[in-house]
Formats: sequence, C-alpha cells, structure tokens
Amino acid sequence: MTNCLTRKDSPYPHWQFVNIDSGDYLRIVPERGGLITAWNCNGREVLYFDAERFQNKLASVRGGIPVLFPICGDLPGNYLCLPQGQFKINQHGFARDMPWKIKSLEDEYGILLCLSDSDKSKESFPFSFLIEMKILLIDNSLEIRISITNRGNETMPFSFGLHPYFLVKDLDHVLINGLPQKCINHIDKSEVVTKTQLQKLSKGVDFLSISNEPITLIDSLEGSTLELHHQSPMNLTVIWTDPPRQMICLEPWTSPRESLASGDRMLFLEPGASKELSCRFLSN
Repeated sequence: MTNCLTRKDSPYPHWQFVNIDSGDYLRIVPERGGLITAWNCNGREVLYFDAERFQNKLASVRGGIPVLFPICGDLPGNYLCLPQGQFKINQHGFARDMPWKIKSLEDEYGILLCLSDSDKSKESFPFSFLIEMKILLIDNSLEIRISITNRGNETMPFSFGLHPYFLVKDLDHVLINGLPQKCINHIDKSEVVTKTQLQKLSKGVDFLSISNEPITLIDSLEGSTLELHHQSPMNLTVIWTDPPRQMICLEPWTSPRESLASGDRMLFLEPGASKELSCRFLSN
C-alpha cells in the first residue's frame, strides 16, 4: 500500500497526506486543533477554508473540519457544572484549539490524529481521556473513525461532533436531501419545518435534525454531490450557513447544544471504557 505524509510550508505550514493511487490528498494542521484544512478529491477541492482568517490565531477558524469535544455548541453561561465544581468552557469545547499528534497509518489509506488530556484541558474538563481519529481516503470518500477512551477513575460525560465546511458555488443553487420534515431551530430551540429552513440557506440558517439516513448536499452549479453517512449516536445533523461565505456546514453531532447541562443525549464513559463513533463523506 502506498501513501505519503509530508510536511509542507506553503500556502501555510501543514502536513499533506496523499493517496498515491488516486491522487486525492488532505492538508492537516495538527497543532491547530487537529484541523483538516483541505480535502482534494478527483482534482476538486471539497472543503471551504478561509486561509487569511486562519493566520490570525486569535480569531475562530472558518473552514476545514474542526473537532467538537467535550461539548457541541455551548452551555448556559459557558460553564460546565459537575460534582467536582464549575468549569469555564467555551463554545464547542477545547479540542479544536489544542495541539494534536499526527502519524501515518502503515496499513490503511490515511492518518491517525490523537489528543489526550493535559493540565490545560483539565482547567475546563477535569477528566483523563484519549481521542484517536483515523482519517481515511478511500473510494472518493473521507471516512472518519473515532475512538474516545476514559483513562481516569470517574465516569466521564461528553458530547462529540465534527464541524465540516463545504465549498459551494452559490447558496441559492444548493439542495439538501434526506432530512426529516421537522427540525430544531438552533436560535430559539423551536421545532420548525425543514423545507422552510432550506429555503433560507442564502440568508443564513442554523438548525438541527435527527436522521439515520444519508444526507445529500447537491451543488447544482458545480454539478457535484456530497453524501453524509452516519449512524447513532452520531446521527444528529446541524446545517449552518454564514452568508456571504460560499460554504455550508453539514455537521454530524452526537448531542445537541447544552447537552451536558440538560442531559439530552449526553454520553457517558465509565473508567477504562471506550466509545467508537464514525461517519463518512462521499464526494461525487
């Protein structure tokens, strides 16, 4: 099996992984949250990425595939309340801001990204953990297999999600198939009609739906489709647009906003236990 992981300095410092057989490649910046910044499939860039904004380390990233852990969305007052005390935690958690480790997988078409607890992470989340993510480039798809392990002595609550930004030509010419008829408006947490939300993509939307079926994103002007394949518990899908940016986020989450406060779909790991999650994006 032939693959290649090399360090590059242009257009910004990153690691590049190439599937030599297909020519598809990824760009990854492990020190900036294990961030995948590019996915080139069949000669076409699939991800949206604001490289200029990325240069400002104080600004939140707009693009690539940020990792959300140990919360998705935010918590009331940005505080995580636990028996151990109150802990300040920012929106989407800290995983997207911390340095990850990267290595090539010798027997598979991909890489391994790893994040473990640190003194810094325990300021927000007083648990010992290990996250291992296999990122695989196989047959026009980007497959992500996640393993989360509780390495401590206490039961660990958490949520997990991915926040991929996909490049589109024009939000007025984007279709999304496979969503249920009703969804949750993230702004006011009300139940709304999905079709109505999809008609507002170019004006800006932020909504969540539950489905075990594949979700298909169709870019009519580009003539391309992208399918999200996921399953429980990572079967929540968040749709977010931020016009005038030429992007749409199609995000697989395990749990909704405020889950670690409300208990809604909150996940737990007993000491020494692991949880396996996965999703796959298919580009055509």
